[in-house]
Amino acid sequence: MKIPAIFHNHRKMLVLIIVVSVLLRIGAAIYMGSEVVELPGTSDQISYHNLAIRVLQGHGFSFGENWWPVTKAGMPTAHWSFLYTFYLVGVYGLFGIQPLVARLIQALIVGILQPLLAYELGKKVFSPGVGLVAAAWIALYGYFIYYGGALMTEMFYITAILWVFKLAFELAETPERRGLALLFGLGLGLVALLRQLFVLFVPFMFLWILWAARKKGFGKTLVSLVLSGVVVAAMILPFTAYNYARFHRFVLLNTNAGYVFYWGNHPIYGTQFVPILTPDMPSYGDLLPQELVELDEAALDSALMQRGLEFITADPGRYALLSLSRIPHYFMFWPSADSGLISNITRVISFGVAMPFMLAGVIMVLWPNKMKLADWLARRETLLVLFLVVYAGIHILTWTLVRYRLPVDAVLLPVAAYSLTRLAQKIWPRLGAAQ
Repeated sequence: MKIPAIFHNHRKMLVLIIVVSVLLRIGAAIYMGSEVVELPGTSDQISYHNLAIRVLQGHGFSFGENWWPVTKAGMPTAHWSFLYTFYLVGVYGLFGIQPLVARLIQALIVGILQPLLAYELGKKVFSPGVGLVAAAWIALYGYFIYYGGALMTEMFYITAILWVFKLAFELAETPERRGLALLFGLGLGLVALLRQLFVLFVPFMFLWILWAARKKGFGKTLVSLVLSGVVVAAMILPFTAYNYARFHRFVLLNTNAGYVFYWGNHPIYGTQFVPILTPDMPSYGDLLPQELVELDEAALDSALMQRGLEFITADPGRYALLSLSRIPHYFMFWPSADSGLISNITRVISFGVAMPFMLAGVIMVLWPNKMKLADWLARRETLLVLFLVVYAGIHILTWTLVRYRLPVDAVLLPVAAYSLTRLAQKIWPRLGAAQ
């Protein structure tokens, strides 16, 4: 049996995959339409939409009414990504307040870039054939199709993360390229401005680059990473200064870490975490200490972080069990009676299908195969698995939702594509010729 000729032409296949990717995401954008309403897993888009309108109207980053989490009407907020809000402000400013236009532009951008970047990662880490499978997988991944049209940070954030990994691999290979170091810093800055959580992973990425490029010169690698860090700092600093001018206290980017840490570790859960509080439980607002609710958003965020730490020190055993209970919620791949039809279908056909191949691929990566530890640590696939460990660990220790795992899904799809390709080659040896 011969392999169809198109499988040998990766460029044609990649173009076809990108076309399918764009069409599917445009379909999701049209489905969500011009109204911004709460669909399953997309409540944040209501906040971004309204915040962008407020900025356009000259009110700055504030809401016209009391808003989630406890931001008072007309008071400054830094709870939401400045960069994504600016994206909506730009689209609404050019085309009028047309959410569908913003959805379609976003669907086009991520529909092109996600398969392209997945292909590049799969090719760099494994082989061109694996890259092609990774591109097809990310194009057809249910979660990424669904969120492709949602007015939230998810898809731009995930796309930027894929780009950052590609740049990290290139910088580790050629650390003397100062232009590449500046571009790497730009990518990291974009990721951080979309969601500040990624800043916690940056030191791990820098350390991996230093180690992977150790034979090419520690000094030149360190200089490049310092340049990257300077670019990141230059991108974040204006927002830090803006926050200080409004809140009169240090806020690096966003005021949400304290809220998340407090609510995620509240004693109300006991030792069993609930991703979204059920109607029979108190609301998130009810759980806030009444003596703190009159604080501004930034001061409250800081105070809640301190209270969250006190929960842990008061009962570390409960915190350990509570954190363990978050693992099934984070890696959930089965349908649930608490979820709607769309959520259940999307979960099963995306992560439910990919998870076994991701797990198999991770096991292959973790098995050094008589390789020295130093060389194993320098492998590109090791960085992908490190992201899984660190990023998942952060959410398991704080607060978890299924959509918080989606960046891990994207990064691990090339790993899943590798294990799927290996399996396919055993079943159909001729596929090896297409690699």
